[in-house]
Amino acid sequence: MSKIIIPKFTLDTGELPELDPKRWCLAHIFRGSVAHGMYRPSDNPNSIDDIDTIAICVPDIGYYLGLKEYGSRGTREIKRNEWDIVVYEAQKMISLLRAGNPNVLSVLWTDPKYWISISKAFELLVAHRDLFMTKQVYSAFAGYASQQLYKMEHQSYEGYMGEKRRALVDKHGYDTKNAAHCIRLLRMALTFFVFEFLPVERTWDREELLAIKDGALPLVEIKLYAESLFKEVKYACEKSNMPEYPDREAINVLCVNVVLEFYKERRDAGE
Repeated sequence: MSKIIIPKFTLDTGELPELDPKRWCLAHIFRGSVAHGMYRPSDNPNSIDDIDTIAICVPDIGYYLGLKEYGSRGTREIKRNEWDIVVYEAQKMISLLRAGNPNVLSVLWTDPKYWISISKAFELLVAHRDLFMTKQVYSAFAGYASQQLYKMEHQSYEGYMGEKRRALVDKHGYDTKNAAHCIRLLRMALTFFVFEFLPVERTWDREELLAIKDGALPLVEIKLYAESLFKEVKYACEKSNMPEYPDREAINVLCVNVVLEFYKERRDAGE
């Protein structure tokens, strides 16, 4: 079994208030291969991973009562060497949760060992994660998995690919990383609807997913298996007792309380 590696966060946040837990940062959490327990560092010959994190920020009150804007429609991406950090303003983050976005929904089920920094406001958000457990999540997960399936065959040489990843495409005839993403997403969705839990860390199928990522299966097998998983996920969703859609008013109240809780924390800390 591969060793689980958690990179040490070493970036200087002095010029990045959204990542400073004493200023704007409501939570900063590993995502992607690190949170899945599948990260392989750059010195590993099979590594094609960046270090991905997601942060939630609550800017000063001028962003809510004034005319200031944060990033591009509430989103900012920060790249530093192998670090790829996506920062969402709290309202934007919660709106994406409401829509069932797989990447942000996973944050609420990420194992605490992958938390870089959190606040009581984030704990409040996690405590109410059931508000985002609806059948609407199916469309988001299935859509994202379908994108990975398409990219697997049709976008072989995107600019973001490194030399190792391109070599895998050349060797196997498809993007094996997208294949692993697709299978993982569908398995996560299946577990979500059957057990009402989102399994972010891949404790039981890590080695299998890593093997798929390394090209262990031919393209035809990946496509056939994905097809069967799509059917299973759809059936599980239909049989689930989850509500069809999220309670928008309850989520709106939660959003208000999360922002107010964060401001209270900063006030109580004298910051």
